[in-house]
Amino acid sequence: MHVVVCVKQVPDATNVRINPETNTLMREGVESIVNPFDEYALEEALRLKDQFGARVSVVSMGPPQATVVLREAMARGADDGVLVSSRAFGGADTLATSYTISQAIKKLCDGGKPDLVLFGKQAIDGDTAQVGPGVSEFLDVPLITYVRSLKMDAEGNFEVESIMDDGANVIQGKLPAVMTVLKEASVPRFASLSGWMAAKRAQVAVYDEKTVNADPDKIGLKGSPTKVVTIFPPPTKTGGKKIDCRSDKQMAVDAIMKLLKEKGIA
Repeated sequence: MHVVVCVKQVPDATNVRINPETNTLMREGVESIVNPFDEYALEEALRLKDQFGARVSVVSMGPPQATVVLREAMARGADDGVLVSSRAFGGADTLATSYTISQAIKKLCDGGKPDLVLFGKQAIDGDTAQVGPGVSEFLDVPLITYVRSLKMDAEGNFEVESIMDDGANVIQGKLPAVMTVLKEASVPRFASLSGWMAAKRAQVAVYDEKTVNADPDKIGLKGSPTKVVTIFPPPTKTGGKKIDCRSDKQMAVDAIMKLLKEKGIA
């Protein structure tokens, strides 16, 4: 069984700032971390390794420094890592990213497909939740999103609980599949000291556009039908207004109605 986990290096959401002149994210001086939701996907893959001896590969698309998240995944127990990195991939939207990652996965599998591809439900720096489904489409593999629990046997038969707006669906099937995982699925394990030592020495393969045999019209800005026109922070929340009329109910009603009229609501 071969399981591929796609991970992303993202800026720490607690330190994100926006350049007021360019309306772009200011990444300088901001710590980068593993996308938190991807940690749950990785844990599900490592559980399959514990159960069935599955090979776990991690793939990340990003700049050279993204090797950090791949080594962290290997320190936790992943077998190998692939960094998909080239200036040609810069500016990719979710469609171009999905295509590029799918090409990298095919290269990793010598032109074939892995048994299972796992993603976190979304990335915290984009919140689109589109890349997992996009990779499913490019690989022509069935997709299950928002997986809360995953059970599998050695033959690749699975049963998952997928959370929907109106409840949960129990879905049974057989690999191959692409799945996006919720944080309720598991508790990510910590890396051991020996794991970190091994990950530090491990080789990380780097794929560029030639390595993955990518169509130049489908990658980077050229392959991106959507463009970010502007980006801005949400308005700062204020403390609101407190009206204390506990001694007179009618005074409270009058004060609230006055406030609503001032705001043009009533």
